[in-house]
Amino acid sequence: MSRIPVWVAAFWWASLSTIGFLVVPMLFVHLPTPALAGGMAARLFAAQTWVSCVCALLLLLFTRSNQPLVHPSVARDAMLFIVGGMLLALLSEFAVAPRIVARENLRLWHSVGSAIYVLQWVSAALVFWKVTDRKTVN
Repeated sequence: MSRIPVWVAAFWWASLSTIGFLVVPMLFVHLPTPALAGGMAARLFAAQTWVSCVCALLLLLFTRSNQPLVHPSVARDAMLFIVGGMLLALLSEFAVAPRIVARENLRLWHSVGSAIYVLQWVSAALVFWKVTDRKTVN
């Protein structure tokens, strides 16, 4: 089996980890105003949405081709988390982020966005776990 899906899954999970748990919190600590930090965080989360979508689409291609690059049992087990992670990213970008930017019930929508982000992170972690299963990786 190819190592490409492992690298894609690792990149997806690591990018979510870096942006959400390191970079964005540092923005709020080091930028002069919360508004400035929030604007930059919104741009980073938007970029992360597209990174997540590209990674998920690549993983779907690797699992659904005539000659899948991952073991069929991995493809079956990971499919729910791949699709779920991508849908969570899109939900965050197009349903939650506009409400946060508009400052509409900010506490509620920030909490919803944070929960969706953590669920997306868990989905990517589970995909990474599945594609690195020692029984299926050569």
